[in-house]
Amino acid sequence: MKWIKSSFSEASGNNCVEIAQKKNLIVIRDSKDPMLPWATVRGAAWSRFAKAVAEERLS
Repeated sequence: MKWIKSSFSEASGNNCVEIAQKKNLIVIRDSKDPMLPWATVRGAAWSRFAKAVAEERLS
């Protein structure tokens, strides 16, 4: 899988989230400890979440 670091991750490495796509799922992990369990969500749910973030509807 090709992992992509979130643009919201801190440069210092304290809050780093990475995502990857696996078929119709989005896989999410903590880049500081990639061996921890990963979270997965369906692509449609991720799209709704990303849109809400982009529209600043989450606090």
